[in-house]
Amino acid sequence: MSPLTLVQTGAKNVLRQVGRTSAALTAVVFGVISMILAAGFIDWNLEFGRDHSIESQLGHLQVMKPGFLERGRSDPHGYLLPGQAGTDLDDLEALPGYRVDAPRLLISGLASSGDITLSFIGEGVDPEAESILSAALRFPQGRNLVPGEANSVIVGSGLAENLQAGIGSSLVLIANTETGGISAVEARVVGIFESIFKAYDDVALRIPLPLARELMRTEGEHLRLVLLERIDQTEAAVQQLRDTLPEDRYQVVPWQNMSDFYNKSVELFSKQVGVIYLIIAVIIVLAISNTMTMAVMERVGEIGTLMALGNRRRDILGIFLAEGCILGLLGALVGLVLGVLLGLLISAIGIPMPPGPVMAWGYEAGIRLSVENLTKAAVIALVTTVLASLYPAWKASRLGIVDALRTRQ
Repeated sequence: MSPLTLVQTGAKNVLRQVGRTSAALTAVVFGVISMILAAGFIDWNLEFGRDHSIESQLGHLQVMKPGFLERGRSDPHGYLLPGQAGTDLDDLEALPGYRVDAPRLLISGLASSGDITLSFIGEGVDPEAESILSAALRFPQGRNLVPGEANSVIVGSGLAENLQAGIGSSLVLIANTETGGISAVEARVVGIFESIFKAYDDVALRIPLPLARELMRTEGEHLRLVLLERIDQTEAAVQQLRDTLPEDRYQVVPWQNMSDFYNKSVELFSKQVGVIYLIIAVIIVLAISNTMTMAVMERVGEIGTLMALGNRRRDILGIFLAEGCILGLLGALVGLVLGVLLGLLISAIGIPMPPGPVMAWGYEAGIRLSVENLTKAAVIALVTTVLASLYPAWKASRLGIVDALRTRQ
């Protein structure tokens, strides 16, 4: 038989066996929908966590002195970048997709509110730039820092609760200077914020950069954060900076190198998605294999007649493989359509999510529909369906003509 004849014959057999075809298609469609929704849900959550980390703490990339990540916290005065105009960092606007850059001076010490004193890890920031760079911060009380306010502070929700500090409260911040002395400044709480990480909110606060320099008795900055239009522009921007900045004075670090939790989450969820795909593939294989095997048993006489009329064993093999391919294609197509529609519907309604193990607040999740996930689901469904058809098709092609015709009688 020609390939076209094999396909036509396989299609007719699929259409005439309504019951078995419906059962097989249900398994394939269910599998495709499950893969789309499971992968899309996990991708949405990973993207949500990634974007909030970038837009509240990390930026798309950071410029720092070499060795700062390893030793900067223990020796903050030894890893300062120059903070005045006319430096190598004045041309960041030329980066692809540039939105904004912002200096940060890392500070740490003690915060006192009334009779309560706790340690903190903070940042001196540029309020104007941070209004864009830290747009993902949530403020259940108060507001973010604004330009022109000299002695103001925003406090993480956990730290504020432990300090029993509210909007308008006065905090005294104490830190060590480079010479080993003690420095202190006073600031008024104007906002209580929540990031995506509860552990950060339990110890963090932010103050205007001039106030941070006064507290640390120093000039300059530890980091220069850069926010881009799109995340896929990060690699090009990092490479451009590495090519232009002296490597002995500057280190350029992309966001993913500083987000250990996100990287581990991706690794964990990737394994989970792989297990889901494997389970669904096994379900499809069992369903299709059972359907095709029963079809062979019911059509033994028909197979014998076809061989008696001169059709070769490979033609019989081809007919049953064509049926498997058609079932896979139909199931994948219907599953894709229903999966996309369900994904859009679920995203429109939202999935209420409780706070995660590192989060302070819940959110509404959705389904991320990507070409990669849709393609992967369709390919897995098609491949597993064809593989499940191999043994029944081979078994049908090995039937003896005489025995098959006798069964027909």
